[in-house]
Amino acid sequence: MKDRFIRWFMRINAFLLRLTNGRLGSRLGTQTILLLETIGRKSGQPREIPIAYFSLDGKYLIVESNWGRDTHADWYFNLKKNPRATLKVNGQVLPVEAHDARGEEYNRLWEYVTARHSPYLQYQEMTKRHIPIVVFQPLK
Repeated sequence: MKDRFIRWFMRINAFLLRLTNGRLGSRLGTQTILLLETIGRKSGQPREIPIAYFSLDGKYLIVESNWGRDTHADWYFNLKKNPRATLKVNGQVLPVEAHDARGEEYNRLWEYVTARHSPYLQYQEMTKRHIPIVVFQPLK
């Protein structure tokens, strides 16, 4: 039931974001939401989802928590195959390139995101896997 609700909610949120060019659906509580478009690793087709993000130093950060599940989200696997993506945020369409934060960068960013959204700490406790932070660098 929870998975069905999440899928339904994400569809409605994506619809609102597209319809209003980000004016509705871009804030959920303390989180800001954007549309992430990746290329499906199997289908080769564009895949778009609404997802929480943070911006820091001209880059965009997405925590791949997948709600604390033990598996990675499909969008993450898509980015592993093709790190180029598109972010639709605040009425802008931004081509980006993604990489996983590692080492000191990861530690610094984990502290940053968990200070702003503490449920990520609970998600980490719920799963045995490492929760990646994906850094999106806008392309010029």
